[in-house]
Amino acid sequence: MTSTSQRRVLLAKPRGYCAGVDRAVQTVEIALEKYGAPIYVRKQIVHNVHVVRTLEERGAVFVDETEEVPEGAIVVFSAHGVAPVVHEEARGLSLRTIDATCPLVTKVHKEAVRFAKDDYDILLIGHEGHEEVIGTTGEAPDHIHLVDGPGDVANVVVRDPEKVAWLSQTTLSVDETIATVEKLRERFPKLMDPPSDDICYATQNRQVAVKQMAARSDLVIVVGSTNSSNSVRLVEVAKEHGADDARLVDYPDQIDEGWLEGVTTVGVTSGASVPEELVSGVLAWLAERGYGEVEEIESVQESMRFALPHELRKDLRSA
Repeated sequence: MTSTSQRRVLLAKPRGYCAGVDRAVQTVEIALEKYGAPIYVRKQIVHNVHVVRTLEERGAVFVDETEEVPEGAIVVFSAHGVAPVVHEEARGLSLRTIDATCPLVTKVHKEAVRFAKDDYDILLIGHEGHEEVIGTTGEAPDHIHLVDGPGDVANVVVRDPEKVAWLSQTTLSVDETIATVEKLRERFPKLMDPPSDDICYATQNRQVAVKQMAARSDLVIVVGSTNSSNSVRLVEVAKEHGADDARLVDYPDQIDEGWLEGVTTVGVTSGASVPEELVSGVLAWLAERGYGEVEEIESVQESMRFALPHELRKDLRSA
């Protein structure tokens, strides 16, 4: 094991909550204060175990399907977005809905609708079963084909190779998405790009910060949950850009001290749905083991903020 005088932590910045997650979590918190418990939430509001548990303790009830919400109750839609059929289900149950879909996901939904209206085949780059992919596909199910990485490009079948567009899940690896688009363009030279980049600014920024510190790190610890796509991508990006090892944990007690054997420099970052208190817990755990020196690696400054959902703002104004 290295001496304590050599040990240090490289702390990525930006890390943790993005504007869309902050907005979604605030939405549930304010709804609980304004309307009282229970507030129903369809799916996890964001993909983080700690956040979900904390909101459950305050009176949020998480359900998998709209039909699980009692008729006439309040339901919040998660940051990952929902298909139009979910809104129809909610109307059928006379539910009061608050849509906490991240505005950047809403942008992708609108792009899908526009391309479908123009009768394009839409190649959606993303991971099968992810809630965001399900929601986007629901906007134009007859036009959207899922492409799960460069290896899936050969399986794509379209009606007209000259009328094809691509979109992407917002939380993917930037590098893998670029590689997938390049492969698609080899097959479809007239492939239409989205009006603007679909990969979330926060996802990109966190990946850039990890790239900057990975080559200087023996071990990178990513704080985040296993169902968080952007957190899992950070582990992959760290390994691809020079880290000897990279691990995903929700809490400090999940860190194996064996990972630190021979480790001088530990990189620390967190996914876009992770509260800062969890990162602080990991830093404290490392400090107790001699990694008390912390150097922050800042790739870019973030100032993005999103307004609360209009349904909530309307009630807050009237109050």
